[in-house]
Amino acid sequence: MTNFNPAQNRGEAVRLSEVTRSFGAVRAVDSVSLDIPAGSFFSLLGPSGCGKSTTLRIISGFEFPDDGKVFIGEKDVTRLDARRRPTVMVFQSYALFPHMSVKENVEYGLKVRKMKGPDREKRVQESLERVDMEGFLNTPVTSLSGGQQQRVALARAVAIEPDVILFDEPLSNLDVTLRQQTRVELKALQRRLGLTSIYVTHDQEEALALSDQIAVMRDGKIVQVGDPKSLYNHPKSAFVASFLGGSNILVDPKQAMLLTGTPISKEQAVAIRSEHISVVGEGGMVGQVVSRQFLGMITEMEIEIQGARLSLKTTQNVPDSTQVFVKIEASQVVSNDL
Repeated sequence: MTNFNPAQNRGEAVRLSEVTRSFGAVRAVDSVSLDIPAGSFFSLLGPSGCGKSTTLRIISGFEFPDDGKVFIGEKDVTRLDARRRPTVMVFQSYALFPHMSVKENVEYGLKVRKMKGPDREKRVQESLERVDMEGFLNTPVTSLSGGQQQRVALARAVAIEPDVILFDEPLSNLDVTLRQQTRVELKALQRRLGLTSIYVTHDQEEALALSDQIAVMRDGKIVQVGDPKSLYNHPKSAFVASFLGGSNILVDPKQAMLLTGTPISKEQAVAIRSEHISVVGEGGMVGQVVSRQFLGMITEMEIEIQGARLSLKTTQNVPDSTQVFVKIEASQVVSNDL
């Protein structure tokens, strides 16, 4: 198996140049340009309707752009349909054939490609071993759990040895515990195989945990691209700060100065992450508790200070009162783009 090593995967596996796609009056993808490094795990992140799934479908060949170019490696694939591209899609619904066994599902794409029987048998076995499903060869897929079906869908995708594997929110149908477990397994598998992976999600935590790089999308446009840490720690806009980690956004210059001591213009905002607000003893700023939710390990609160409402999460044993003292430790100046 191949281990992912950026030094061994130089260049771009996928490149989009000024790609645009409209549906009637709606511009779903608006002049998107991206360079996706070979061997990387790259996520398209954004709210529903931002254009991320349409962008993925354009890469796969299920949609064609109105303008712009799509390259896989050095080849212009803009007008090639999905069957002629070295890509494979793992859908949200898995798209498994319910009347087939695990083996029959995994070997389907190999049969379409006319791979000979012995080679096909070997490839199916290897693919199922990679996702720890080798003991389910003759099992009907309808009898599998959601997590097991997700693994079979991944094995089927890996079996045809694509250059690029595309994921359209494949974990969204799983419960929270299984989603976290499968997320770890998916990342480990991608590392072992060294496959270029492009992943669509609206789940910020999922994108941060899985990705080498993330492109944040909004209204059909790419608003910021970077590795998870740089995006989280250095958002360029209030939208990115708020969407990626739930920052509190202050757009009023007077409030920003009172609460953080940070001067801003009308074109700027101050982003305060909830983990940078702590409950302290007397001596901090006085805040009025607006709402409180006990969530086990943490308590989530909304407080009002100087007319601004801020959310925070704390592991402290917060007094059951309407008043708390808080300290704001850090803030970031970003563009006022909500």
